[in-house]
Amino acid sequence: MSENTPSDPPNRRERASLKENLKSRSTWLRLFFMLVVGLLYWVSRVVVGAVVALQFFWVLFTGETNERLLHFGQSLATYTYQIIRYLTFNTEERPFPFDADWPAGSP
Repeated sequence: MSENTPSDPPNRRERASLKENLKSRSTWLRLFFMLVVGLLYWVSRVVVGAVVALQFFWVLFTGETNERLLHFGQSLATYTYQIIRYLTFNTEERPFPFDADWPAGSP
């Protein structure tokens, strides 16, 4: 590869940079993980809906919240936050089940 010098025209430097980015294995690997994590995000939204419904009916029939559902809901909210941070490039740490453990249930 040739090194760009300050005398190179901007278009030439930009094209060289684009070419490097397109050949970057890490960029394509990140895309793969983003697709998988995006699928996990979709699944987590369905699970959140189930937790909401279960907690509502629990309160409806017992008059109090279910502690296990509260903790699971909190850990699910934290997990969703981790997913969004990864998908928006705010972190390089991939959420569970890749780099991070499942988040704790307390805020």
